[in-house]
Amino acid sequence: MKEKVDVLIIGGGPAGIVCAVTARKYYPDKKILVIKSIEKGVIPCGIPYMFASLKKPEENALSDVPLEKNNIKVVVDEVTGINRNEKFISTKSNNEYHYEKLILATGSLPILPPISGIDKKGIYPVYKDMEYLKRVIQDIKKARNVLVVGGGFIGVEFADELSNIEGLNVYLVEMLPLLLANSFDPEFSHLAEEKLRSKGVNLLVNSRVEEFIGREKVEKVRLSNGEELDIDYVILGIGAVPNIALARTAGLDSGKGRGIWVDEYMRTIDPDIFAVGDCAGKRDFFTRKDAPILLASIATAEARIAGANLYQLKVVRENKGTIGIYSTYVDGLVLGTAGHTENSAKREGFEIIVGNFEGVDKHPSAMPGVSKIKVKLVFSKQSGIILGGQVAGGMSVAELINAMGIAIQKRISLTELETLQMATHPYLTSAPTMYPLVLAAQDAAAKIQFL
Repeated sequence: MKEKVDVLIIGGGPAGIVCAVTARKYYPDKKILVIKSIEKGVIPCGIPYMFASLKKPEENALSDVPLEKNNIKVVVDEVTGINRNEKFISTKSNNEYHYEKLILATGSLPILPPISGIDKKGIYPVYKDMEYLKRVIQDIKKARNVLVVGGGFIGVEFADELSNIEGLNVYLVEMLPLLLANSFDPEFSHLAEEKLRSKGVNLLVNSRVEEFIGREKVEKVRLSNGEELDIDYVILGIGAVPNIALARTAGLDSGKGRGIWVDEYMRTIDPDIFAVGDCAGKRDFFTRKDAPILLASIATAEARIAGANLYQLKVVRENKGTIGIYSTYVDGLVLGTAGHTENSAKREGFEIIVGNFEGVDKHPSAMPGVSKIKVKLVFSKQSGIILGGQVAGGMSVAELINAMGIAIQKRISLTELETLQMATHPYLTSAPTMYPLVLAAQDAAAKIQFL
């Protein structure tokens, strides 16, 4: 079968869906098709919470309703090749789809480290496939001992969630000395570690898995210190890599990074092919170095840029780089980070000044549900421009890191943060006299004055 469409999107994850819906908004008369290889996808960020927090896995399904509402056709098939000269793609079902504009939203694949025995049964990478994850959940819920490999965001969230399953003994192994070490300074990493230990998670930091032991199925793991653990199942939570095999065979450039090279409007070296989401290359906001940060929030921002600018540059909304903004939740503790940490800024050679604040997130401090709050801001010493921020506290601080993200993207100065105008309320925020961003900025300003 051959079919002609105007806009063809390969990938039905968050980036593919948002790009299609955005394209429909800006180009209402175009024929848009989304082709995806997995029939039932999932919301990526919700995957850990399918194991205990949600009543049933289907509650984390990624819906096609936005596509249906916008008259966007969806086909379930696997794309096997791209013919750039004649502008069509081939599929596993021997179909051809001809396009005017093609968007690659092929996502990422879980990292499979070169560990002996990693191909044994019972070792689960994190795939964004509902039917696959339902099988994993069934196995985990009948286990006694589970090992989570990786102490970044995915691993920490899995360990926290699995510790809620009654009778399950959870191990978390991380090769670095601290959890979340690539995204937070040590004082914030320690807060997450304390939470997990208080829930009974066995933390094995500064340690590697050397071998998965068993016949057909994993039964034990051997660690770098020689210790062996009885393990029923393993979850590989060590991140992902861009899925660029299709782009590579089509001759698209990956530049010096891991993802498909794109310009600030998400265009590849082929003017009629765009790339968005995990498969697209990322560059650091400050240094322009390769920054392989794979997040749905970044993917959807890129998708909106591409969808708006497929035929003409209608929206001057270019991608100025990735600031690396994250948030996570560990047993009631909210952690957020954006831009550079103190450690990463120093590694890059920035001359910095740091401001800190610790207080509470409501006022007065006797208000019901009050939580401690910890804020750290990193500024360029000479210019006073904010380079990064970190926050820890209760649920009420979850959006504070987004405010920091805006400040970083707009290159707000220390002085501007000192004079920030904000809305406050006793149940919702810290006091206006003790507002965290203002006090942290003032702390940094005071240090500059004494240098």
